[in-house]
Amino acid sequence: MKVIKYLLTGIVFGIVLTKSEVISWYRIYEMFNFQSFHMFGIIGSAVILGIVITQSIKGFNLKSIKGEPIKINPKFPDFWRYLLGGTFFGLGWAMTGACPGPMFVLVGNGASVFLLVIASAMFGTFLYGVLRKYLPH
Repeated sequence: MKVIKYLLTGIVFGIVLTKSEVISWYRIYEMFNFQSFHMFGIIGSAVILGIVITQSIKGFNLKSIKGEPIKINPKFPDFWRYLLGGTFFGLGWAMTGACPGPMFVLVGNGASVFLLVIASAMFGTFLYGVLRKYLPH
């Protein structure tokens, strides 16, 4: 029974991404060429919503579903680390036309070529795990 809530969440996620055209290669192309506000509006809305929710959790001392306090540890950003990681993420997004969440939605919409992209992303994640101890953190 617990699996159903995850399945329904995934279905709603897929419908929202499809209807909002976030999975559209043309929308991504427009974004990377600064030709349309569509994707920037969606991403900006998500960032603002994330900030509001995070500050609400901190300000109201909200608890998890299990009643435990939600603790958000402070982060001390390392500019170069985030710049490098963001660059790799953006390059992958630009080359494939999708970031991780929409890759699965694209497969569900019939773009089976994205199974190769998903396999490559999984291999890259595995490779990071193998090489992690040798990389700067």
